[in-house]
Amino acid sequence: MNDTPLRIGTRGSPLALAQAYETREKLMAAFPELSAEGMIEIVVIKTTGDVVLDRALQEIGGKGLFTKEIDEAMLARDIDLAVHSMKDVPTYLPDDIHLPCMLEREDVRDVFISNKAKTIWDLPEGAVIGSASLRRQSQILARRPDLKVVTFRGNVQTRMKKLAAGDVDGTLLAAAGLSRLGMQEVITDIMSVDDFVPAVGQGAIGITCMEDDERANRMLAALNHADTVVQVTAERAFLAVLDGSCRTPIAAYARLDGDTLHFHGLVAKPDGSEVHQITRSCPVDLAQAESMGRGAGQELKDKIGPDFLATSG
Repeated sequence: MNDTPLRIGTRGSPLALAQAYETREKLMAAFPELSAEGMIEIVVIKTTGDVVLDRALQEIGGKGLFTKEIDEAMLARDIDLAVHSMKDVPTYLPDDIHLPCMLEREDVRDVFISNKAKTIWDLPEGAVIGSASLRRQSQILARRPDLKVVTFRGNVQTRMKKLAAGDVDGTLLAAAGLSRLGMQEVITDIMSVDDFVPAVGQGAIGITCMEDDERANRMLAALNHADTVVQVTAERAFLAVLDGSCRTPIAAYARLDGDTLHFHGLVAKPDGSEVHQITRSCPVDLAQAESMGRGAGQELKDKIGPDFLATSG
């Protein structure tokens, strides 16, 4: 038995910590020897994305800002595993790091939170929505160009305080995050996935480790949820073809229905003036899921042309 503590790297937000503790619980259930005192260590790492909160993500470099410092700690062998929200994980990982595990996916939907209207579509003309997401902004403005969307960053608790203070009339968050924090009571309305396509990987937790770390890979294999991997793989393949940065609003959701995987992808202009969507389906198979996601991405890319993606930034 290896008595070296297993070190789990994570961001320090309440949600990130909840996800790290969920991972710890699953590891202890699968490997009772890890239940001994001190056998699992949670290592909090401050990322650029957590520190710079006064600007939109796309202005300061995009999604990798939530993973860069954690990846560096792993490459330095300061941590053994890293727990991430899949929607924060860049399309391509650093050399020598891989993603062998995703936990079972939570609710993928977005939720609306407001004390001024029952749904986002009921808000009065000119109402202000707080959101840091271009994906959410574009889908809101496509249907309600009269609304104003302002950059709204910080952890869930920070955003709820801003909402309570009246800084905005409403905001959108992921249902999964609120569920993991035990904060479902703040939800005003749950958005349908057909109406409002989720972010790539939304609701899924991914765990990375070094490719050559036999112990970490063995443990993560026991936690991996195959159906979630198939879904998220299709979505990430779509994202990889289209861009993968934070500068273009891209959304995708793959859902299982028996032996079939159904896919819905979307690309839009940030102001919602143009929205392009695609649906496909394939058998539930990892290679076919990736091929379907890539094919859907390529079909949309060919349709919209390079200028669309260039001018979305």
